[in-house]
Amino acid sequence: MLEEYLKAGYPAICLLTQEPHRAEAVVRCEGWRFCSWDCLQGVIDIEGRKVLEEIRDSVEAIRWLGGFADTVLIAHNLHLFLDVPEVIQAIQNGVVRWKATGSALVIVSPVIQTRPEVETFFHVVDLALPSGEELFTLQMEFARKLNIKPNRKAARAAQGLTEFETETAYALSLVRKGYFSTRVITGAKGQMIRKSGLMEFWEPVDLGDVGGLDILKAYIANRAKAFESDNLPKPKGILLCGIPGTGKSLTSKATASILGWPLIRLDIGALKNSLVGESERRMRQAAHVIDAFGEAVVWLDEIEKALAGARSSGETDAGTSAAMFGHFLTWMAETKSTVFVMATANNISQLPPELLRAGRFDAAFFVDLPGKTERLEIIKIMNRKHGASIPESWAEKLAGYTGAEIEQLAKDSLFDGLEEAFQNLVPISRSMREEIVSLRDWAKNRARTANTLDEAEDGQRKLRTLKRKGGAA
Repeated sequence: MLEEYLKAGYPAICLLTQEPHRAEAVVRCEGWRFCSWDCLQGVIDIEGRKVLEEIRDSVEAIRWLGGFADTVLIAHNLHLFLDVPEVIQAIQNGVVRWKATGSALVIVSPVIQTRPEVETFFHVVDLALPSGEELFTLQMEFARKLNIKPNRKAARAAQGLTEFETETAYALSLVRKGYFSTRVITGAKGQMIRKSGLMEFWEPVDLGDVGGLDILKAYIANRAKAFESDNLPKPKGILLCGIPGTGKSLTSKATASILGWPLIRLDIGALKNSLVGESERRMRQAAHVIDAFGEAVVWLDEIEKALAGARSSGETDAGTSAAMFGHFLTWMAETKSTVFVMATANNISQLPPELLRAGRFDAAFFVDLPGKTERLEIIKIMNRKHGASIPESWAEKLAGYTGAEIEQLAKDSLFDGLEEAFQNLVPISRSMREEIVSLRDWAKNRARTANTLDEAEDGQRKLRTLKRKGGAA
């Protein structure tokens, strides 16, 4: 991967990777002698793994390179010594000679960390993570030794991990299950999310726990086909707008079950930091981790709270919200990773207009108060989930109640009795009547209906049932 740069006479290269040992194996090419240096072992010939010079001083190692032609010195963790003036001077003195003799200094580092005095000399190259085929080949080595059937799907689940992380994930899977388990490997892969400290790893919710919303469920199941085909365009995500407590977040969690993917919760507001430029850096880092993780549902709950400040960001936070918002939109449009974004919003008036234009999300759905059929389904789910005894006939009585309120009724009935719990519960359709009317007006021509179609009810959605020819409804 360095051959073109070496032929062109690049004297200094920064190789970005978390895999220093793998780097030594993949960067070598014919025509150059490859050596490595670290501050404990000194200079080593990579081909024969022989110690050439016990040079532990970083300045002396850089000067050593100047005595040879067509030689590449892979310097591990040299970026940690760049605050030493003598190291900077040694690089400045060496680049002219290295260029003339066909040699090169390669700093292996996980981050770009050069000094302004030498940054113009360095060309930055990313060492790509192992491909799916490379990870499957690694799995085959385990399989042959232990006489275990390989699992290509498990190899795909490991994409985004380093070679070392993949080996440990495979080993953990074999210890726990005795075979290459996609679930175990994905769980081990969740360490990427936890170590970043920028996002949360959540367990998906079973689709059976989501009452109603048949139109939305059917849409997601239909679009899921695209991820199993090479001929269909890959959807990017869905924006769910609507009344609080109607199952938007629950559906987002259930989408991970439909796709069979892990669920990552990204809180853009939590990424903000008081230091200048730190919020934008954290946003970029979070996007990078998601891209590396791949095959995941990214859940952004109540996105309006995180992005509402983007409109007046220049006045309120020196443009931080706007910059983060801009990076998020760019990432959504440009990412090639297999991810599906589920964003929820309760107050659509606070959403920036750029988020709502066509092309940002594949679809925007409005989640209304549940209809009678949906309430009946929710009652059954809550009775089963909490051991409550709400009569199914109450599906009529609970008109105007959200799924969250029906669940609260089920819980409270276990302590206070059903009738008293019902009397003490004030539905949001009563306390936020004006806001709900405004939401429905907004959704008429701007969003699809997510709910199961039902008969019109007082205080509910007004849906028309189109008549078929011959008078049949």
